[in-house]
Amino acid sequence: MSVKTVRSLWCLAVCLCLVTPVPVRARDDAPAKQTVMVPMRDGVKLATDIYLPEGDGPWPAVVTRTPYNKTGPLGKGPAGPLTKAGYVLVVQDVRGRYASEGVNVPFENDMEDGYDTVEWVAAQKFCTGKVGIYGASAMGITSNLAAAAAPPHLAAAYVIVAPDSLFLRSRFVGGAFKESHSGGWLRGQNLSEDKITEYRQRAYPDQRTKNTDFLYHRQNVRIPMFNVGGWHDIFAEGSVSNFVYLQNEGHEGARGNQKLFMGAFGHGKLEGDLEYPGGARDLAAGGVDEQLRWWDHWLKGKENGIMKEPPVSYYLMASARKGQQSSKNRIVTADSWPPKSDKTRYYLHDKFGISPKPPQSAESSVTYSFDPTKPVPTVGGQNLGRDVGPRDQRTIQPRQDYLRFQTEPLTEDVTVAGHIDMELWAATDGPDTDFMVKLVDIYPDGYEALILDYPLRTRFRFGRELSNVRMMPPDKPELLKVDMWSTANVFEAGHRIGIHISSSNFPRFDVNPNTGGPIGDPKQTPRTAKNTIYFDATRPSAIVLPVVKQ
Repeated sequence: MSVKTVRSLWCLAVCLCLVTPVPVRARDDAPAKQTVMVPMRDGVKLATDIYLPEGDGPWPAVVTRTPYNKTGPLGKGPAGPLTKAGYVLVVQDVRGRYASEGVNVPFENDMEDGYDTVEWVAAQKFCTGKVGIYGASAMGITSNLAAAAAPPHLAAAYVIVAPDSLFLRSRFVGGAFKESHSGGWLRGQNLSEDKITEYRQRAYPDQRTKNTDFLYHRQNVRIPMFNVGGWHDIFAEGSVSNFVYLQNEGHEGARGNQKLFMGAFGHGKLEGDLEYPGGARDLAAGGVDEQLRWWDHWLKGKENGIMKEPPVSYYLMASARKGQQSSKNRIVTADSWPPKSDKTRYYLHDKFGISPKPPQSAESSVTYSFDPTKPVPTVGGQNLGRDVGPRDQRTIQPRQDYLRFQTEPLTEDVTVAGHIDMELWAATDGPDTDFMVKLVDIYPDGYEALILDYPLRTRFRFGRELSNVRMMPPDKPELLKVDMWSTANVFEAGHRIGIHISSSNFPRFDVNPNTGGPIGDPKQTPRTAKNTIYFDATRPSAIVLPVVKQ
């Protein structure tokens, strides 16, 4: 089956899963609504449902803005609990979607439209002038963008699974396009294949990107935000990054007023044989219960103790085979992220070993052929909708272009919490290629549980700006740094730490044709690359783990 056929079938499946990125409580007792067309500054009107509490107002209001249909469960799910608690719920179709006017260009009008919507709501007689905004996934992105526009009446936000940068950590990661996630999602927004190809070619942050991407505007956020993320979620690093920036470097009003919960869940049901007890704490009942505490404090001024609690709580994952979960799976609270740790290098060695001891060999390496027409298949990971989570990598059968390194069985627990990088000495015989690195928790029975998997497109090894791009000098080893994102996991005694290295992971990421040609150009003829990984005394490859003492 061709790469093109697999891509089409995968993305169709992803599109069918887009309606359930996170659990939401269904409500049979949602209140009656009124629908209005709210004008934006350019005259375009957006379809907006308003759910009012019983009795006499005014009340504080909570807004969510969705591309998934305001009448669907992702929009109106919390209407009953919120209105019963004395909040107006405002649910809006974003520009160009469903009942709203205008042209849909995903997330590129949502700063202005979010600002205008918040200020319109605050001016209505039913509202006290205090407005909150919330959402999960796409609605989390629209919430972030509205907050970045700094509308004066926006008082707080509650954001579940959203990136810090739609461009750098959503559509592209390490310079590789997230084919199944981004390509599939754009198809679900009814974009043509030509338009999706245009997005695939936008690998460099141009001015259009910088005008509309949250990363370049989050310094303008002036409100408390509660970020909820999942370690197996597509936006995991974004949830962490947004909290860390706003809590420590944010604008007055944001700085010091942030909350973070990182659970053990993904953007869809976890697949594989691992299950984390209580791993989706803040998503129980759609997150509404925790939201209410947040809104009560920031929109009603109630001293309910939420801001006296530690600002960070995260799920520390451990051995979690279904029916055999370790008691070391638990939620940990902290005053900041990341927790204090020792940056510990685990080095690649001969015979595909891993050890904290640096290699002593004068020359050690392994070379494989990477044929872009025969990519390594995706098996689990931080995917959208399907094939989500810590699946067993043994599904990938032995092949010469998929390298498995592992430690000896651990004699004691190794607890890792924080950001991870892979320092990889590597070479290729052409101008450009990809290197894919996986961090794997190998169970005593051989189960290879995927924890993290991230790429680097080598032309981007010095950065993502066009001016940073450098092609690889053929067959010359270089030290590459692969950003592996963050996690919190106990590699328990008796387990092994695994590092898997390849040059493809499709359809999670698009396949590099190895030509050095224009990014996303479908007319390129792929070439087979000879790629080499080094692990000797002068070229030591290592994963850098933040080891926490328990």
